[in-house]
Amino acid sequence: MQTDPQDERPRFATAPLTLGVVGAGVMGMGIVQIAAQAGLAVRVFDAREGGAAAGCEKLAGTLRTLHERGKLSAEQAAAATARFAPVATLEALRDCDVVIEAIVEDLGAKQALFAQLEALVRDDCVLASNTSSLSVTAIAASLRLPARVAGFHFFNPVPVMKVVETVDGLLTDPAVTLNLLALGRRLGHTAVRAKDTPGFIVNHAGRGFGTEGLRILAEGVAEFHEVDRVLRDVAGFIVGPFELMDITALDVSHPVMESIYRQYYDEPRYRPQPLTRQMLAAGLVGRKAGRGFYRYDGGQKQAIAEAAAPAARPASVWLAPDAPAALRTLVATLGVPVDDGAAPRAGSLCVVAPVGDDATTCVQRLGLDAQRTVAVETLFDLSRRRVVMTTPATTAAWRDAAHGLFAADGVPVTVIRDSAGLVAQRVVATIVNIACDIAQQRIATPADIDLAVKLGLNYPLPPLAWGDRLGARTVLTILERMHAFYGDPRYRPSPWLKRRALLGLSLLADEA
Repeated sequence: MQTDPQDERPRFATAPLTLGVVGAGVMGMGIVQIAAQAGLAVRVFDAREGGAAAGCEKLAGTLRTLHERGKLSAEQAAAATARFAPVATLEALRDCDVVIEAIVEDLGAKQALFAQLEALVRDDCVLASNTSSLSVTAIAASLRLPARVAGFHFFNPVPVMKVVETVDGLLTDPAVTLNLLALGRRLGHTAVRAKDTPGFIVNHAGRGFGTEGLRILAEGVAEFHEVDRVLRDVAGFIVGPFELMDITALDVSHPVMESIYRQYYDEPRYRPQPLTRQMLAAGLVGRKAGRGFYRYDGGQKQAIAEAAAPAARPASVWLAPDAPAALRTLVATLGVPVDDGAAPRAGSLCVVAPVGDDATTCVQRLGLDAQRTVAVETLFDLSRRRVVMTTPATTAAWRDAAHGLFAADGVPVTVIRDSAGLVAQRVVATIVNIACDIAQQRIATPADIDLAVKLGLNYPLPPLAWGDRLGARTVLTILERMHAFYGDPRYRPSPWLKRRALLGLSLLADEA
């Protein structure tokens, strides 16, 4: 693959190109749309009889609608529509400069298609796969020219999700990847570069959110809807993990969970839970089935009522010595006296603020009465929802007093059972740790990891930046304490995180 002799930019950055797209489904036609709007000539093939023509007709309607809504001028819509056309045979892609495959996620089907394409197109034609989970190396390995094959993974809906992962297989010519990166930018997307590893960047980085939410549910810490509420209101996610699994549907998300887990030879960080396999077997796949974790009526999620806060209040509150000032200020504003004794008085509610620990460990370390001790999440926002965590020995009366106290100003409170890392700490630390290990494995640069996750997953903050916001040492502490408590290698800290925490470096700091 040659670059433009006039400058150092890859040829695909500016040269006239003819693009072939194989697969006229939602993903394929999304790619056709952005390519046509970017000025490329596009030929569309689909193995289904009439599939390409139907896809192109539907896209023409979409462009008309965009014009009617003021998103495109009449000239822009007409010009884009004129640039794409269906073709009846693969042979019609013979003189394309790039062919992007967007067919079913089946390795054998993709290998067979690429073998057909290789026999037709020029030797300098780039062959790209939109695969989200299969090995680019395996797709290319049996070809005569595997060096011209790379991954080019868009996200659904393609015109909205402005990121594309350009993936180097083991046999890919680096010049091919550079040209695809340039093409991605030309199509109006942020193009990031990844090695050919299971899940690439975005699907890999997303393993922590759902799998840790499922682990919290399986452990009996909180009900699924409470986990969602905490992660939305406290940590700032747009939707919780169980809402997200219902939206994407378990017939899509559970196989991905299992696939990435198995492809990494049962890496504990990606371990699924049996519940989603059982739900899939029962057909409870999510919103499209009318029932998943939630129930749906006409596609609308049926609300689960939140329990009213008890009227009970403690006479006074004793705060652990390491409790942050924000917690002390909050208790004072809620109108309950603070017990400033070195040890709590007999009538005081004992409140701890763990970082990575569970409430039981705090009770043992501080010598507290477990029956009247609760923990409160303080690493995240206290203004939209508060989390109160009990020990196994906390009595109902003290639990209700704590609930009533922290809800006294009208902010909702979620009460959970004992958990090392509570809920938000567990999930966010897991997300940050996985992103750190993606960086450690050199799958992508730290900057590209955060860019890809920001655009592909829409988390409140990109994971490495989020780790910096909390502090690498704080994230390391959470993981080390969870690892020590559970003894599960799922929580072992990435070397990337550990070294940067020890050196006081940003998690975004790359190496020379």
